[in-house]
Amino acid sequence: MSDKVKKIIVVEDEPSLVFTLQDTLESEGYEVHTVTDGAKALDKVKQTNPDLMILDLMLPGKSGYDICQEVRDQKYTFPIIMLTARDQEIDKVAGLNIGADDYMTKPFGVKELLARIKARLRRANAYSKAGPVEMLKLGDVKIDLKESRVTKPDGVEHELSTREVELIQYLVSKSNQPISRDDLLENVWRYEYSTNTRTVDVHISKLRAKIEIQPDEPRYLVTLHGVGYMLRLN
Repeated sequence: MSDKVKKIIVVEDEPSLVFTLQDTLESEGYEVHTVTDGAKALDKVKQTNPDLMILDLMLPGKSGYDICQEVRDQKYTFPIIMLTARDQEIDKVAGLNIGADDYMTKPFGVKELLARIKARLRRANAYSKAGPVEMLKLGDVKIDLKESRVTKPDGVEHELSTREVELIQYLVSKSNQPISRDDLLENVWRYEYSTNTRTVDVHISKLRAKIEIQPDEPRYLVTLHGVGYMLRLN
């Protein structure tokens, strides 16, 4: 990570946990901002432009799901670690599908949280240094990743979700190489412990419909049976 002090927003309404997190994170050298009302979370993001968010799922004013969706809709790409008291697979999948990067179930160990924060910040820092691709052409299809838009030769346009932009960015970084579903889950969904690869297949299918001229006979985003997928750029 760089020498710049990293800013973390903690969106949590449990006073004792807010105190513990703020005290712990500040002792680690982070600049910490706290929000206890979900309705005020996005305003705090705009004020502080954080490097990472710790986001509780159940909040007064607005849920963690809604906050996460709003943050991603505003094109903020900083990592989001979700916290919840519920340990259900559907909650994890839902949170990660709308743009969360990691997920921790209460109660959790502070040391583990610190390790995950450092890992997410390292990855985000490496990504920013590499510089994301902003424009991509697949034949006559133009993909503007900065504006999250696909334009086909007939003039039809499709909007890309934040997840789809991240998926394309990762596919480009591994272009012309086979990529497994588990690899995509870990590096795009940041979901190391899931065996639910169906979510990858669904997203790939939707993405193909937007970026391929003939989605049923893909030329660029191809399936490698028994392996996973590959983005062909040559």
